[in-house]
Order: sequence, then structure tokens, then C-alpha cells
Amino acid sequence: MTRLHFRVLVVGAGPAGLAAAAAAAEAGADVGLADANPGPGGQVWRAAHSGPGVHWARRVRDLGVRLLTGTRVVAVLGPTAVLGETDAGPLELRSERLILTPGARERFLPFPGWTLPGVTGAGGLQALAKGGLSVAGDRVVVAGTGPLLLAAAAYLRNCGARVGCVVEQAGTPRLAGFLPALLRDGARLRQAATLAWDLRGVPWRTACHVVAAHGRERIEAVTLRRGGAEWTARCDRLACGFGLVPNLELPLSVGCAVADGVVRVDAWQRTSISGVYCAGEATGVAGLEAALAEGSIAGLAATGRSDLARTYFPARERGRRFGAALERAFALRAELRELPDASTTVCRCEDVPYAELRAHGNWREAKLQTRCGMGPCQGRVCGTALAFLFGWTPDSVRPPVTAASVGALAVVADGDGGAPAPG
Repeated sequence: MTRLHFRVLVVGAGPAGLAAAAAAAEAGADVGLADANPGPGGQVWRAAHSGPGVHWARRVRDLGVRLLTGTRVVAVLGPTAVLGETDAGPLELRSERLILTPGARERFLPFPGWTLPGVTGAGGLQALAKGGLSVAGDRVVVAGTGPLLLAAAAYLRNCGARVGCVVEQAGTPRLAGFLPALLRDGARLRQAATLAWDLRGVPWRTACHVVAAHGRERIEAVTLRRGGAEWTARCDRLACGFGLVPNLELPLSVGCAVADGVVRVDAWQRTSISGVYCAGEATGVAGLEAALAEGSIAGLAATGRSDLARTYFPARERGRRFGAALERAFALRAELRELPDASTTVCRCEDVPYAELRAHGNWREAKLQTRCGMGPCQGRVCGTALAFLFGWTPDSVRPPVTAASVGALAVVADGDGGAPAPG
């Protein structure tokens, strides 16, 4: 097995990871940056050919950061060591300081018909379109909650999709309360104005949510509810996401303390594990400015440059204030817990319906009796849904962190460390 050692290893090449790697490299450290995707940028800058994502990718390359793209981190070997897997085989990555920037994923809530082909996440459909999926001419309804809906709808429309409406579950009073935070931030205000222009003519329904998706072999229509009124809209695709939730599997596997659904960090982005830092959405979903600032702080603190790290504190604080306002404005309405009916599949991997789950009192009991959360996604989809529906949380996180080949795990089990690779 190939073995690499770095002074600083960053796992996750989204905005926070790129900022952390750049900061650590500028401070003179030997830095490795690992990510499962074929290129840096994460979900925010996926497939970008210009703009900030390209700038940051060029910056880390120019600084000599060792880019390990196409590397899935599948297991933890020690406090600052992980097992990666590439198409060429397993890769042991060790470091003096480990910075985790695993990002976040969309929250999906189950409702009748949500497993039909053509029903995807809002960000998921946007990512598919960025990857080459043609949506030209498709009738699309975008639903759920959060600014991601507007960004996804605008991108899809610019790709030729016919966006019928954007459906936001938050009500107008709460959204109005978010306006002062938006007005204080010139950059985000300009982004909002651009989205409004791109979506001119597209209805934006607030205090409205999906009730059910309908179709024979794939989605053909969606039923929406606003107050006491319901109606059905024809569509070819439903892009539905209910906000973002942090990816905590890797930090939990390392042993990092988690509270209120986020990784606990101090002022320097240090976790509860010595030598391990965390930045970006895993410490709280707060937007791009906070992610870049946290990544820079972590990279500098990991290399002993606390003096420079302090200069990013104001940007981090601004980002976190914005994130708090975002959370208040787009908090999920209680009636969304009533979306699934008895036959609605909640765990898609193991085909477990809602009726079977509501008979149990906690995640562990449901898992033992129904295999909920034991499929390929290991609870990444159903787990966040059950946390909202029932308040359940997983009782443990077990390796592998993500899907891995038997061969990669066997190498670890056999204790074959391999020889150090040159460079």
C-alpha cells in the first residue's frame, strides 16, 4: 500500500479545504489535499471554468499543495491518519496536523412519490446539470427551503429548463425577518438581485410545500399545498431539498466531539482531538464567507501562525451571524413531519416504510428491527429525515466512512503498511 506523510493533511477540497490548504502552504508547510471528486472545488464550485473556484484551485497548485483528487477517505487509521482509496488502490495518508472540511449535504424529507425517477435534490439536479445532464425543455418544479432553491432554479433555467415555480416552505414574515441580514451584506444582496433577474417571471410560492409526487414510471405531476389550498402541477422533474446538514461521519470517526449537530471547535478551529481541526459547514452551515475564513484560520493555526489567523476572525463572525439569520428564516415547519403516509418509503436502501418505523422508540431499535440505515448510504439520507421526523440520532458511526472495496479494508485488517512512496 502506498504511504504518504504531510505536515498538514486537509480532507475535503471545497472552499474551506482550499482556503485551509492555501493558508498552511503559504506558512511554509508541506500540505496534502484529498478529495473524492476528480477536481477541487467541492459542490459550490463543481465544474467551474472561471471565477473564484478556478482562482483557488490555481492558487493551491502554485503553492505546491499535493492534490490527491479522486481519493475517497474510507477509514481512520489514527488521530491524524486516514485510509484513502483511489482507482490505483489504497493509500495511507499520515500527517502531523489533520484538517477536516467534509462540507454538507442536502436534507431530504420523505413524502408519497419521492422515490419516483425524476425526483431529485435541488442541489443534486443542479450538480447533474453541471455534469452534463440535459434539462433543456424539461418542466421543473423546485421545492423545499433555503437560498439553494433559488440558485438551483436559476441555474436550471439558464440551462434551458422550464421552471414552473419555486416552492418555499418558509412563510413571508420569517423571510422578511431575514431581509436586514441580506441588506447588510452587499455581495449577497447583489447575488440575490442577480437571482431575481434570472428568475423573472417564475412564481415564488412562500409558505408552500410539496404534498406528493405522482407518476407511473417516473414523475408526471406534483401536488402542492399552501394554507388550506392544494393544487397539482404537471412537471417532468421535481428538484426538492430541505436545507443542508453537515457531513459528520468522518469527524465522528476520528472521535471529534459533536454538539447540536455540528463539530465543536475553539477559536482556532481546533476540535476535541489533539492535532485535528475542522472548518466549513461541518462546524455550522453559514455560507461561503464563513467557510473561507474558517479554512484560513485552521490552516494558519495548524502551522503555528495564530497571529495571522486572528485577521480572519471578523470575516468568520460576519459569516456566522449571517448563518444564524439563515437558520432562523428557513427553519422547517412542524407540519412537514406529516408529509409521509404509512406506506411512504423512508429508508430507500432497505425499503423500510414509515409505518414500520413509527412503531419504534429510537434509532437503534428501529435499525435492529427493520435494517433502516444499514444499506449502502449508511443512513445518510434516512438518518437526517428521521432526526427531523422523530428526533432520533445515530448511536454510533462505524467504518468504513464511505463505500470501500473489500481489498482496501483487508489491507488495514492485515496491518500491511506498505513502503513510503517517493515525494
